[in-house]
Amino acid sequence: MIGYLSGKIVSKKPTKIIIDVGGVGYLVNISISTFEKITEQQEVSLYTYLSVKEDALDLYGFYSIAEKEMFELLISVSGIGPKTAQSILSGIKIEDLKEALKTGNISRIISVPGIGRKTAERMMVELRDKVESIAESADRVSSGTSNIRNDAVAALVNLGYNQKIADRAVRAVTEKIPVISIEDLVKEALSVLNS
Repeated sequence: MIGYLSGKIVSKKPTKIIIDVGGVGYLVNISISTFEKITEQQEVSLYTYLSVKEDALDLYGFYSIAEKEMFELLISVSGIGPKTAQSILSGIKIEDLKEALKTGNISRIISVPGIGRKTAERMMVELRDKVESIAESADRVSSGTSNIRNDAVAALVNLGYNQKIADRAVRAVTEKIPVISIEDLVKEALSVLNS
């Protein structure tokens, strides 16, 4: 089993990279969140998962151990394969997914493209008690910020904005200003929405 790769990036696309490790090029499937973290890098080290099927060997790469652990939990859910798990990790940050699973926020999970209500409910039932075991992500948002972000999205939804659009606006603000009060976050998000 290949558990870790470190080498020079030969080719880079949002969901796939080729890493040269000692003269051998490994094609590695990655999430968009991993891609964003390695965009400026020439060399990379990734945790990996090898998916073995009758007709294919697919390698999946992760920037953090937390992302790999979440991937492994996701593929343990019936009906979720490696491609779907990769898609989920591309559509939602690990901390947001953990929070949604712990609090039963189905609407947040089904906001991820390609995830329907039944799959989200199955994830909720099967993973709710398991997500605590996931390692804390190195680029983790503090739980206080995560709660503030959720409250800000809820406030915008109450004002009549679509959940996905509200979430996108709040995320844009928190990426620019990581430490912010709930009031300022809602104000800044409103100005993003109305610009």
